[in-house]
Amino acid sequence: MQTKIVVDTNVIISGFINLGGKPGRIVDMIINQDARVQTHYNEDILHEYQKVLARPHFNFNKEKRQKFLDSVRKHGTFCDPPPSTIPLPDETDRCFYDVAKFCKAILITGNTKHYPSENFIVSPTDFFTKKI
Repeated sequence: MQTKIVVDTNVIISGFINLGGKPGRIVDMIINQDARVQTHYNEDILHEYQKVLARPHFNFNKEKRQKFLDSVRKHGTFCDPPPSTIPLPDETDRCFYDVAKFCKAILITGNTKHYPSENFIVSPTDFFTKKI
């Protein structure tokens, strides 16, 4: 059974930094099109990934960045939900919340306190403990 996921940028960054950790496993699952997960995204999410991964201070490998983005684009499921009105501390998080909620996907984030307390919002550790 495939699990629908939306992955917050902070998990992607952590995954690029620490390849052996749980965020790194999630990044690898996306790049390698792991059959257990189906990534969901919209243009705002893709733009956020692209912008943050390209920040010079991270100095991430350009080919790996491109491979990740191509995998999301080619193998992910595009979703364009209507914007929610739920209050969030950081408006840039809304796209992740809205896509996950609308698509009935799990939102994986390192900042669960930035989102409402809902059972579809989990940390990388909780994702592996409960789902995969």
